[in-house]
Formats: sequence, structure tokens, C-alpha cells
Amino acid sequence: MKKKRIYLNAFDMNCVVHQSPGLWVHPEDQSHRYNDIDYWIELAKTLEEGRFDGLFIADVIGIYDVYGGDKETTVREATQVPVNDPMMLVSAMAAVTKHLGFGITCSTTFEHPYTFARRMSTLDHVTKGRIAWNIVTSYLESGTKNIEIGDKFQHSERYNIAEEYLEVCYKLWEGSWEDDAVVKDKENKIFAVPEKVHEINHHGKYFDVPGIHLCEPSPQRTPVLYQAGGSPRGRKFAAEHAECTFIAAPGKEAISSYVKDLRAQVSIHGRDPSSIKVFALFTPIVGRTEDEAWAKYEELTKYISYEGALSLLSGWSGVDFSKYDPDQVIEYIDTNAVRSTLHNITKSSPNKKWTVREIANFIGIGGNGPVAVGTPEQIADTLEEWMDETDIDGFNLAYAITPGTFKDFVNLVVPVLQKRGLLKTDYEEGTLREKLYGRGKNRLPENHTGASYRKIFSQL
Repeated sequence: MKKKRIYLNAFDMNCVVHQSPGLWVHPEDQSHRYNDIDYWIELAKTLEEGRFDGLFIADVIGIYDVYGGDKETTVREATQVPVNDPMMLVSAMAAVTKHLGFGITCSTTFEHPYTFARRMSTLDHVTKGRIAWNIVTSYLESGTKNIEIGDKFQHSERYNIAEEYLEVCYKLWEGSWEDDAVVKDKENKIFAVPEKVHEINHHGKYFDVPGIHLCEPSPQRTPVLYQAGGSPRGRKFAAEHAECTFIAAPGKEAISSYVKDLRAQVSIHGRDPSSIKVFALFTPIVGRTEDEAWAKYEELTKYISYEGALSLLSGWSGVDFSKYDPDQVIEYIDTNAVRSTLHNITKSSPNKKWTVREIANFIGIGGNGPVAVGTPEQIADTLEEWMDETDIDGFNLAYAITPGTFKDFVNLVVPVLQKRGLLKTDYEEGTLREKLYGRGKNRLPENHTGASYRKIFSQL
């Protein structure tokens, strides 16, 4: 049986501490250079050399102030704060690469769709169609203190807003400008035909957007759509809208359950269940020998911050773990934050009981996804095993130290994957969507919800 090819994203964030709290003080870590555009340029070049499909850039609006009920720990530990805007990085990285895609995380809760749609179209233009949008509804209640959204932060309400948000974006991206609206006719002094550019006249519960899209159609029109919600409501949303999803969980049981349920729901929406690509969080610690890999891992563990890890977990879950004894077993608690986080830890791995201390140490390297330690061949074996046993399509690779983790993977593991025929040796031409789905497929497929808005205004 032919093996599935592995899709690869690097998982990063425009901040100091992303997924490995405490490790920024490691002598070889350069995450403090997050403010330096040269860091991002160097990283983009490394990833394209390693034939990565994309750089997936996380983001949050708000700070992790659940742990201890204040900002003290998260500021001291640099736990995803300070954090800069991910969009601002893309143009520089796109200028030094030709194929690498860029997945940008933006929130439907805190961003207005009209201005957001323009910024994404702009990026899709300047990258020649290499943009993806990771759709999130946000989970840090601290964000609501600075951006007034009233009572709209309840978990279910956030997804209701997201549904209408996507509707507005589809109307702007897919329906406002007809394919032949832009003629660039210098002789007759007509750049675009006014009759082929349409007001969307959207008047909904949350948004009023009457006008035209401010940008002419970009190469993909709608960026590749990622979604990272693992809750039942999040999966339902993904089944209708997402082309790719991102899931983070400690073990195969949780991942397998998620993928099986998601593909079933995609089928209900009339879409091919294999058409949605699932990326799992994964952190590789690679050595040229097994002893070298484990020595590297043991050294990394010395830098883990217990409080930094729990400030992340508290923010993700909405539970203040400063109130818990380190040896207390974690139980599932229903909250308004990332519900899948505690579910994956406490319910989806029934044979494992996690104490607070154990989960802090686990999160300390790579966040709440699995960590693999070994030789290039052993890491490749593990990736293959996860692909076969969970039905995922690829990985969002997190770093322990940056850019060291990524460089080790590119230099040591990528050649092994390529030799096994699991990773491309060269890029296909075309947009990011074409690279994921095939030449000529640079637009949303006809059976996608967003495609229904393509001719809605021209037919009025």
C-alpha cells in the first residue's frame, strides 16, 4: 500500500515563549530575536530548504492571567507576552522564498471582517497566493477587557459570531468582484468594469457590511482555511468551513478520535472526508545517535519552568492551577476557554491519570502535544506510525529551542523522510492551495460553503 505523503508546517509565534516555557534561557535558543526580522527571514529560508509546506504562526489577543489571578507569572516568564502581530512578518519572508506557505492566526472575536478581509487579500496578492488563515474564536477573557465585545464571549456565542464572520468574508472574497471585472484597458482608460464589482449588502446580527471588497481578486481569493477548535462545536464549524485543521493532544487516542469524528462530520456536509487535511502538534528532539538525542533532551528538561508551564495551561483551560497541589490528579472541568485542552488530557487518554506536576513537565517541552526523542530514523519511524495509526495528514512541528529544533529536523530527519518517499524532494508550482490539493485547484472547491457566494451578486 502506498504511503501517504507527510505535510509539514513549522509552528511558531511572534513572541519569546511559545510552547516551551523556560527554554528561552537555553544558551542556544534565539527566541528573544522575535523582534528581529532577520530571525524570521533566516527561519523562512531554512524551512523552504527543508521542503516544509508552511510556517504556521500562532497568536493570542490578551494575556495569560488566569494562573494566580494576575499577570505576574506570565510577564516574568514571557509566556506568550510580549507578543507581536503575526501578519507583519509575512512580506519579508515571502520576499526571500518562492514556495513556503504562511498560516496566519486571526480571531473572529476581536477582528472586524471588513478590514481583515482586505489585509488577507493584500497578503495573498504580495505572496502570489501563499496565504492561509487559521480561524480562531479566542479563549483568553483578558482580551475582552481591552476590546469591548459585551456578552459575546460565551463559547457557543463565539462560534455563532464566527459563522457570520465567515459569511461576510466569503461575500467579499468570492462574490464582490467578478472574475473578469479587472480589465486594465489603458486605451479606454478603464481599469475595472463598475458593473462587475458588487456591494455585498450584508446586514446580520453581528455585522453590517454594505460595500464592495476593497481589493481586486487575489490568486486564491479566499485564503486556505485552517481551524484549530477541538470542541464538539469547533469540529462542527471545521466540518463546514475548514480545509485543514490543527489538533494538539498528548496521545494517539485523542488524535484518532478527533480525526474519525471530524471526517464523519465533513461527509455529512457533502464534502470528501479525505479532502480535509489534519495536522497534529509534534515536537522532535533529534540526535545523530540515540544517546546524543537523549542527552539533548535531558539537558532541555533542566530549563523547564514549572510556573511558566502552568500559566500556559491555566490560560488554555481557564482553570487556575496555582490553587492545586503539584501531585493532585487533574479532572475535567467545563470552562469558557479551550475546552478540548482538558478533555484531551483527562478523558481521551483513559489509561493515564495526569498530576499537575506531570502535565507541567509535559507542557514544558513542546506544549500539549507529543515529544519524540531519537535518531533521524527513529523520528521518521514515529512520524510514520502516527500517520498510519491516527489518519492524520501531517504535523505542526513545534520547537524546544529555535531555530535549533527546526535546523536539526531539516538537516537530519528530512533526508530520511525523502529517501522513504514520504516527503517531497521539490515543490510543485502554484498557490498554497494548489500545493496542497493539486495544480489548477487554487480556488475553494465547488462543494465548499464559500463557493456558493461566487455569483450571488452578479445574478441579482
